[in-house]
Amino acid sequence: MVLSDRDIKKWIRDGKLKIEPFDKEMVQPSSVDLHLGNEFLMYDSHSQTIIDVRKDVSSLMKKVVMEENKPLILHPREFVLATSTEKICLPDNLVGRLEGKSSLGRMGLIVHSTAGYFDPGFCGQATLEIYNLANLAITLYPGMKICQFSFAVMTSPVEYPYGHTRNKSHYQGQKGVVGANTASIWGRK
Repeated sequence: MVLSDRDIKKWIRDGKLKIEPFDKEMVQPSSVDLHLGNEFLMYDSHSQTIIDVRKDVSSLMKKVVMEENKPLILHPREFVLATSTEKICLPDNLVGRLEGKSSLGRMGLIVHSTAGYFDPGFCGQATLEIYNLANLAITLYPGMKICQFSFAVMTSPVEYPYGHTRNKSHYQGQKGVVGANTASIWGRK
């Protein structure tokens, strides 16, 4: 069952769901709009020729912090990691789903390549996997509405929520833009 606008506001009011900062104007009929942060991670394609998934890739990316009212220009076929300004904390019986805004999608902007699913218990800022499909560059302004986040109630609370010591919750508590943890692909910490 997907939460409606009324239920989203009630879950937040009751403290079951946390979104910070929160403004009731963010609430859509069945989702909440999230805003683009000012931190980005970009691959340095001029000095690297390959991404080896068996190795730490953090050295392949450079961090860019944009000033207020200054856009990041995302060129055609360019990929960047970004973050939401909002921190989201899900209870143990709620799943989160991140989707793009249709107006941006119609320009050729993808805001998540594959990681649009947030497990119950997740708490942190959302990392966005942004890609420009268009033939023209697209400007990304910190603070702009970038995606929407919906919530689905589970049939029962999970036994081990994301962040539990039994899970390998690599991105729990993330703040700012966070790159890939390739060790998680191979079952290493």
